[in-house]
Amino acid sequence: MFLYRAEGLTARSQARELLALAAAEVWGLASLPEISRRKGGKPFFPEHEGLQFNLSHSGEFALCALDEAPVGVDIQIVKAWRPALPRRVCSQLELDWLEAQPEFWPSFAQLWTLKESRVKESGQGLTTSIRGIQVPLPADGPVQMDGLWFRTWHGSGWAAAVCGHSAPPEKMLEKIL
Repeated sequence: MFLYRAEGLTARSQARELLALAAAEVWGLASLPEISRRKGGKPFFPEHEGLQFNLSHSGEFALCALDEAPVGVDIQIVKAWRPALPRRVCSQLELDWLEAQPEFWPSFAQLWTLKESRVKESGQGLTTSIRGIQVPLPADGPVQMDGLWFRTWHGSGWAAAVCGHSAPPEKMLEKIL
């Protein structure tokens, strides 16, 4: 699994530039292949079924993952959300964990990215309650759950997560676009 991150984006299209750069470096693709979407909305390369990827962007940040098996990523700007949102999207265990964290909203962003990455890995889309999407609590390092690997990262103003079948790397490759 390879993870690429960029910041300072000024246009949404730059997220695809990050994917193109990653695909060239990892798979040697001279140009980004045509992208289609599966029934649940997950993007894929119809001409390269064996090449799995996922892409996320939020504000000035982008994240993409490349692998040989299904993978999902999410990156989010850390901000204060509507106060009622955590109760709507978190299990009681997750709420208890959040209340024990020194910084509530950055911790919530980590949980949110874990849930999004799991949904994106499956390719099913949000077909169930977000509260019912089970993920491990954020931890330092990779965590396995239900046969999948999870990992979170965070930085100044952002949180990110990956979910996949391969153990995630310790670090993301940071690129300037």
